[in-house]
Amino acid sequence: MFARAFRVRANSGIKGSDRRKLRSDVAAAFPTLSTEQLAELVPNKEELNVIKIYSHKGEAITVYMNHRNPILFEAEKVLYPTVYTLWVYPDLLPAFATWPPVLQKLAGGADLMLPGVVVPPSGLPQVQRGTLCAVTLLGNRAPVAVGVATMSTEEMLAAGMKGKGFAVLHTHLDHLWEYGDKSSPPTLAPLVTDSAAMESAGDEEELQGKERGSSCSPEPEQHVDIRDLSLRDRDTCAELLGKEELHENRAAEPAEDASTEDHQEAEDSRTPQEQMDALFNQCFFHALKCKVKKSDLPLLTSTFLGSHMVSCCPAGKQLDIKKSSYKKFSKFLQCMQQQRILQVKELSKGVESIVDVDWKHPDIKAFAVPEGFSSASAGQDSKSEDREQVYHAPEIIPLYGVSTKMIPLFQESGHRKGSILSSSEVRNIIINYVKSNELVDETNKNLVKVNAILCDCLLDKSEQDEISHLKWDELLSRCLERLQPLHQVTFSGQEPVVRKGNIEPIDISIAQRSSNKKVTIIKNLELYGLDPQCVANTLQQRVQASATISPAPGTKDRVQVQIQGNQIHHLAKMLLEEFQLPRKYIQGLEKAPKLGRKK
Repeated sequence: MFARAFRVRANSGIKGSDRRKLRSDVAAAFPTLSTEQLAELVPNKEELNVIKIYSHKGEAITVYMNHRNPILFEAEKVLYPTVYTLWVYPDLLPAFATWPPVLQKLAGGADLMLPGVVVPPSGLPQVQRGTLCAVTLLGNRAPVAVGVATMSTEEMLAAGMKGKGFAVLHTHLDHLWEYGDKSSPPTLAPLVTDSAAMESAGDEEELQGKERGSSCSPEPEQHVDIRDLSLRDRDTCAELLGKEELHENRAAEPAEDASTEDHQEAEDSRTPQEQMDALFNQCFFHALKCKVKKSDLPLLTSTFLGSHMVSCCPAGKQLDIKKSSYKKFSKFLQCMQQQRILQVKELSKGVESIVDVDWKHPDIKAFAVPEGFSSASAGQDSKSEDREQVYHAPEIIPLYGVSTKMIPLFQESGHRKGSILSSSEVRNIIINYVKSNELVDETNKNLVKVNAILCDCLLDKSEQDEISHLKWDELLSRCLERLQPLHQVTFSGQEPVVRKGNIEPIDISIAQRSSNKKVTIIKNLELYGLDPQCVANTLQQRVQASATISPAPGTKDRVQVQIQGNQIHHLAKMLLEEFQLPRKYIQGLEKAPKLGRKK
């Protein structure tokens, strides 16, 4: 339901009577909650808001927010808990366990198929068709998904654990989760029965170890923990998930290898998506083992992909995240972060960086550099790729937030303070308001009569007694000027990020240094997903002048590039022609040195 983007339509607080009704509805929907837990979930005095959103399919959904996190959502008059609520009350719903790699598929919009459900020795929870259930990952009791059972427990077992088991509504990592504080699931110890299942799985795997060369029962495979998989198995984490699309969209089951020859044959028969997943894993571990050093951190994720991983790609092959099961590079890195291989943080809003790598991780240590590559040449390859990295300019869309002064003009269309709108939406709202209030001048259709609300919202005090009509274009421009400026930035392979204000342009300036020497200073490269170090290295090589990186004055977590001489001509060619950045987002190009006339 929330695997794709949705739009927020309204935001308002919940008053006392509405809170009591909500608490009553929650008590009826989840009778296992105690009175104290109900008061904690739906508090009397703490901030509690409700927002209206529309999913990508156009479904109207009500979301209840406690502080910053969504705690409940309502669709077709049915209440559902979010993962944030289930992390506080993990036993609120009957839970079914699956393998950690399956989460990426669920977050991408897939339903949970029965082959992906782990059957513990104590048996599955007893549920009926239509029962609301939680999905957990093997080894952790914290739910990561909410879904509705499409079969009863008896029907699941009678079907041989095949077919669709749960229609998934909401997951960790989906858009509804991203609307909160984006925290990760807590680590909750499994119940005794779950622990016994894991121990039993380990015992069965050990007993079956000698028989894997021939026929292998699927039952032991259903109890394999992701932490017990070998590097080769881990590399095919997403490959296993991709196979469900070929077999009635069934959840992946970890496959065991009988021998090196068998594994090679399996590779030859893999789908293009499985091959791309394996290629991403190979280049990921290759780059961490041979190219990235501790001194390189923090490292922009776009630089890690465009420079380091691309340089590890074998000849004749090309990395394309869209052709993998992950679809987005950020999702791929989240999977690796869950395996504690690296840590990714958002050092500046909307721009993610790798801040830590566990080079002692067994997967990195066990990775063997493919033939044709060497650790010695890795540094040179990385430098050459810095110039050839794949860069995609971000998509930047101006947005507008409803300010306090403009509320009277927008509340008729159902919007509140803070509602986020595009320019076309603002235009349509204003046109509908004018028409519904019959404000179009009868003698001149190009003019709009200014009523009391338009007067208070759009006119200054000195104008209120003088202006009785406004032209359409002036009406719209005045409206946009008085709304709160926002902008949405979308980097390739990442989710859109909305920021306050107008985006700061890349600032290029010329400064005078000692001995009357000039230097070129470039700021705000990070806002556009550009690695300042890569830009400095490229400029240094092209103009044969020294370039340095230093903290940008008056900013936090940003740096500036300084290079000797007036290098604006080279910068203009790089930013406008190579990186395809629009000129309006670059400030200072007019300071380029004037070239002498050719005779």
